[in-house]
Amino acid sequence: MQNGEAAKANLPAPSGKSREWKIVLLLCALAAVRVFIFSAAFPFFNNVDEAIHFDLVLKYSHGDVPRKMETISPDSARYLALMNSHAYLGIPEKFPGGRLPSPPWTLPAEKMKQDLDTRSADWQIQENYEVSQTPLYYALAGSWWHIGQWLGFHEGRLVYWLRFLNVMMVATLIWTSYVAARILFPGNLFLRTGAPALIAFIPQTEFYSISNDLLPALCFGITFICLLKWLSLEKPTVRLGVMTGLAFAATYLAKETTLPLLAVVGAMVLVNMWQAVRKGKSRAALPAFAGFLFCSELPIVGWTIWCKANFGDFTGSVVKTRFLDWTIKPFAEWWHHPIFTLGGFWTFLSGLLGTFWQGEFFWHHQPMALPGTSASYTILSLVLLAAALSAIFSQGILQPQRQALQLSLSFFVAAVGFFALMSIVYDFHDCPYPSRNYPYFTSGRLLLGMLIPFSLLMVCGINQMLKRFKDAAKFSVLTALILIMFALEVATNWPAFSNEYNWFHLP
Repeated sequence: MQNGEAAKANLPAPSGKSREWKIVLLLCALAAVRVFIFSAAFPFFNNVDEAIHFDLVLKYSHGDVPRKMETISPDSARYLALMNSHAYLGIPEKFPGGRLPSPPWTLPAEKMKQDLDTRSADWQIQENYEVSQTPLYYALAGSWWHIGQWLGFHEGRLVYWLRFLNVMMVATLIWTSYVAARILFPGNLFLRTGAPALIAFIPQTEFYSISNDLLPALCFGITFICLLKWLSLEKPTVRLGVMTGLAFAATYLAKETTLPLLAVVGAMVLVNMWQAVRKGKSRAALPAFAGFLFCSELPIVGWTIWCKANFGDFTGSVVKTRFLDWTIKPFAEWWHHPIFTLGGFWTFLSGLLGTFWQGEFFWHHQPMALPGTSASYTILSLVLLAAALSAIFSQGILQPQRQALQLSLSFFVAAVGFFALMSIVYDFHDCPYPSRNYPYFTSGRLLLGMLIPFSLLMVCGINQMLKRFKDAAKFSVLTALILIMFALEVATNWPAFSNEYNWFHLP
């Protein structure tokens, strides 16, 4: 296909725009309902550090930004004592009568008070090892907590209100993914709506948790859109430079594990500026670059200085690594890591991609995943990535689209490579996870920042595999994939609905 024909093929179809928006809004609504129902079904507090994140949210809600390692606050401990269900890591057979304890609110008033006092005291001696986490999510969630109080929620319903913040974030994330896909593929209905549909039904349990893992997906999605606009312009505007810089800073301040993604963005901005210099257009490009640099670096530098002054290093990670007893291995020992074997690499990759798709919840001390699902999601990811590669090197699509897909692939490689490196360099000593017996960072939730670029690669892979067929066949395959994912999610998460601690059973 010649460039002129490709451009013509990628022109938007104005007549279907209104209907298309309705489809995307429907996806947002369906995802919001799904996230609400599953968030309400899962009891508190899950095994993915939800109690620790909850405590940090309450600290921020009181204007208390931690300056050192702290124990869980008395205010948080009261809610933790009331709502902790033991469902995730508790084993029923180890409790009296072979069943987990009933909720405190089902006990006589005097017995309930005694139990809550005892549990609260136990929580208050536990250290919060996440105190140096970047602040954006906790500041936002702390404000959301105050709104819930103003609306009259209290006790358990107020805690669930905090989790329901994810309903709004997921709906916004889906719309953001649609905006990104519409910019890239204005003439391809399947690619424009396929990525939002995939995100709307990805069975990631972190969507149902109080944590700072979901916000980076939204912040980096906005950064990705700004970068696409930047690279498409001969002369980026100052406004675009400022917006890109603010989105860049917000992504880092949402979660610092987005650093490999931001490194790719920063490299692309620098390359773009260097190209402008070589073409003699530096004066035109400099204002946007200066706006980006100022708005991105000022908040990040401010936070790193705070961390250095209060926690002893520029990322604040030393607090957590000391608590978990991780140490850096001598360089010569890095190369003995099992990840350099075929079996070890598969263990790492399948663990990382499996949990990226479906999360890391345990139930009664067992992974909340059906047998074979991690391997299936990994194979699916690799097959669709391989198919997307043919589009990346195809002459049948426009250069901006090819560049955006190359960027998306770069984000994937950078993120996976970063966690492979983290797996290699640390000696985990007696830490339960990662450990010396399982020395892999396989927490897929830490990859959620790249969710929008990744979803674009996935639907692009489907599009390439079925390029000889019409859109009806492509949508049928995507619908079948979504229905299978949803059925597996319902089957996997069904035990949570009967738990006595969940939102449906609150007094």
